Formats: sequence, C-alpha cells, structure tokens
Amino acid sequence: MAAAEKLFLANGVEATTISSIVEEANVAKGTFYHYFAAKTDMLAALAERYTRQYLEVLEGAVNACAGDDWVGKLQAWIHASIQTYVDTYRTHDIVYGNHHHHDRQNRDKNAILDQLLEILNGGKTAGLWPLLQPRITALLIYSGVHGVADDAIAAKLKDCTDFARSVSDDCLRMLGAPVAGAPTVKRTAKTR
Repeated sequence: MAAAEKLFLANGVEATTISSIVEEANVAKGTFYHYFAAKTDMLAALAERYTRQYLEVLEGAVNACAGDDWVGKLQAWIHASIQTYVDTYRTHDIVYGNHHHHDRQNRDKNAILDQLLEILNGGKTAGLWPLLQPRITALLIYSGVHGVADDAIAAKLKDCTDFARSVSDDCLRMLGAPVAGAPTVKRTAKTR
C-alpha cells in the first residue's frame, strides 16, 4: 500500500498501473492479486488505513490531556484534526476523491465522530456546556473543522497552531464555554 500511495501521489490514480505498483513494491503481480482484486480495492484499503491513522493521531492528542480537561481535549482534537488534514490532504483527496457520501455508515468516520461525541458529552456532564443534541453538535464541529481546514490548505499554512486555536475558540464560544483570554460578555435580554 505504501508503494501504491507513493505512485498515486506522484502520478495520479489513473496513470498508476498495477504493474508499476508491484514494481515499486518489489513484489510479484500475484502478490498484489492475493490481497486485492483490483486497483479500486487497493484504494479502498488505503482509505481505511488513512482514516485509521487519522484517528490514531486524534486519539494521541486527546489522550495527552488530563482526563477531566474537556476544553483541552476539544482543543487538542480540533488542532490535531486540522494539522493532520493539512499535512495529508493530498492522500485524503486521492482515497476520498470520489466519495460522494455513498457509504453513509462509514465505520471509520463514525469512530472519529464517536471520539468527538465522547469529548462533548464529557464537557456536558462536567457542566462546561449545555448540549441538547450532542450528535448534531459533533457533526457540525466535525464538518466545520474539515471545511475550515481547506482554508488553511489554500493559505498554504505549514504550522496550523494559531489557526486551530482560533477555530477551537470559536467552537468553544458556540458551545457557550468560556474561552481563555477572551473578554466575557454579560448576556442580557437584548444580547440574547
């Protein structure tokens, strides 16, 4: 799969043949067909691997936070999501280039959402933010983070730390949580 990914990135999926993949991997063509029936199966396996690696990065970032630091976990999740997507978007675009939501029950995507949902529910239980529809909030944050990451890609950001901080601060504001260093706004009947 590493050989295929390298060639897909260099030459594109269409221009990459199974023969070139096995040559790059230094294996027999029969070895390829032992694992994959076609190049599309290789792409599907690469997509699963990409999402699994993405989830592992998120888990590492979240697990580095204290167990009850729900704000920190959300910030870490957002930063890791943005930075990883910016760093790997070319592979993402190859493996999910034709992903027109045909698999709405995507197990790997749901694992990422479940991870975010656990953070949101932890913060809700701790009284940090109210959530009437936690899954919808998780979907909004997940989709929003991926959408704004495209802006970071277009801006050619290498280090997304400040950008991710701004995104996580806005997400915290949307959740109704206090943002460190931000002025507090007293809510009155007129500001609601």
